Amino acid sequence: MSTYLRCTRRAAVIAVACSALFAIGAPLAAADPATDALGFVNSTARCAAPNTAVAFGSTAESRVAICKSPAGQYGYHGVRVSDGAKLVASASVSADGSFVAKQDGVTYTVTSSALVVSDSSGVIRREPMVSFHGPKTAQAPAGSPQTPAAKPQAPAASPTSTAPSSTAPLPPPLPAEIGGGKH
Repeated sequence: MSTYLRCTRRAAVIAVACSALFAIGAPLAAADPATDALGFVNSTARCAAPNTAVAFGSTAESRVAICKSPAGQYGYHGVRVSDGAKLVASASVSADGSFVAKQDGVTYTVTSSALVVSDSSGVIRREPMVSFHGPKTAQAPAGSPQTPAAKPQAPAASPTSTAPSSTAPLPPPLPAEIGGGKH
């Protein structure tokens, strides 16, 4: 066999192997959005300076950032990946270290292990954290989640750090918030 054929065959094998690795690795890289110290880049799940991100994470369905203002107030910045629905609301820290936001009768509890959405009737859904940046917290509240059809639409709310009484809607979803794919 000539050297030319061996080199050509070797190049073809390498190209096929690289293509397979790229195909496997590309969805993972594309599915996990860029982050920095303020949360998710190009996303509602991000803190705006001078606020700082005390925690942020992603589940298969959502992204969330917990922000802290220089005055010590907390804010919840969340987005549902499937449709870009956003929620920005005031938040607090519980005694167990979890972060809690309430909006329109729905409670959003963020721990290092899960995002739990509940209302007065119980847990609506429990989303395990896929990625979390922040302090390790106690386990998320237990409960049996309802069917996915029970998901409430996340209402738009204005950031509490600028205008607590304003109800101006948020702009359309940002690029990192659209997709619906799992990450």
